[in-house]
Amino acid sequence: MGQVVALCHEEGVRLDPARLRGLVADVGRGAAAGITGLALEEMARRLARMEEHYQGGETRQIRRHALALSRRAGTVGMTSLARVAGDVATCAGRGDMVAFAATWTRLHRITDRSLSALHALRNGHG
Repeated sequence: MGQVVALCHEEGVRLDPARLRGLVADVGRGAAAGITGLALEEMARRLARMEEHYQGGETRQIRRHALALSRRAGTVGMTSLARVAGDVATCAGRGDMVAFAATWTRLHRITDRSLSALHALRNGHG
């Protein structure tokens, strides 16, 4: 019998600071902060709805919210989150529940890390 080894994968996240700088250049610092804040609130609502639909096994609704989450994350430069939300939508749409479970778990990891990275970038630490 072999030995069981737990593997820990530390996946980095990607933010597009140029997207945020472009937003600031287009609308000003205050308006950009407001837009980013609203985007974060919308993403949090979508994630909460996705969790509700996950509990109910409603993959069609998860797909719809994941696509919207992906678009919104892209608008504020959260490229990793946008990509992973798109992967969740794809797996949900295909009905591939094994891949869906893996991408769902990954979405939670990436969301936490993306939010931390965005807050650090907004506060001048990134």
